[in-house]
Amino acid sequence: MGFVVPPDAYGRFMGRYADPLAEVFATFAEVGADARVLDVGCGPGALTAHVLSRGVAVTAIDPSPPFVDAIHQRFPDVDVRRGTAEELPYDADEFTHALAQLVVHFMTDPVRGITQMARVTRPEGIVAACVWDGPTGALAPFWDAVHVLDPDAQDEALLSGAHRGHLTELFETAGLRNVTEEPITVDVVHPTFEEWWEPYTLGVGPAGEYVTTLDAGARTELETVARERLGDGPFTVSATAWAARGTV
Repeated sequence: MGFVVPPDAYGRFMGRYADPLAEVFATFAEVGADARVLDVGCGPGALTAHVLSRGVAVTAIDPSPPFVDAIHQRFPDVDVRRGTAEELPYDADEFTHALAQLVVHFMTDPVRGITQMARVTRPEGIVAACVWDGPTGALAPFWDAVHVLDPDAQDEALLSGAHRGHLTELFETAGLRNVTEEPITVDVVHPTFEEWWEPYTLGVGPAGEYVTTLDAGARTELETVARERLGDGPFTVSATAWAARGTV
């Protein structure tokens, strides 16, 4: 779903939100100095980088070959593999924490993916995940503009975990205990409208794929509507994600 893309494109599109989110999410997930973390769906490394900055051991996995290559190049000492959450290639009880930042909503089978995360986590260890909230997540301003012109467009608000309580439901179905779910928010300042808009033209994720389906006129019309709503800049996007953690 739009993620076999150059890591730089993903970074320009989502890294501006994922990098600050990683700090808040790792704190929510109670990652301490003695943790051993598995970063599931690591992408080009926002969460991996932050966990490493805490001096914590981290292993990473992602289904996208360009992202796996990017982690190899960026962090040569990190064990990073190509694979999916639903088929984690690790032994049981290997990690103290299994984390999935902005991933659950793209899992083919979220319950199986979270169950696998629990399998590879030690007893009393923590499984945690976060997903952008549909109405107030990082991509909400884009989809709000889309819906002005295309009210029936299917946005990411319908994906797994993108509304209050769904991550808790998934975690409990996967057998996790003491599940806690909270909103976490990051504020990102965009200096210009162009800096905000241009990454949406790179074909990354459902939003980028939507833009690629538009002809030149429709794309210009969407850009105009978004500019009318957001202004020329600077402006701040307050991006909220639902975050859940549970005990194995």
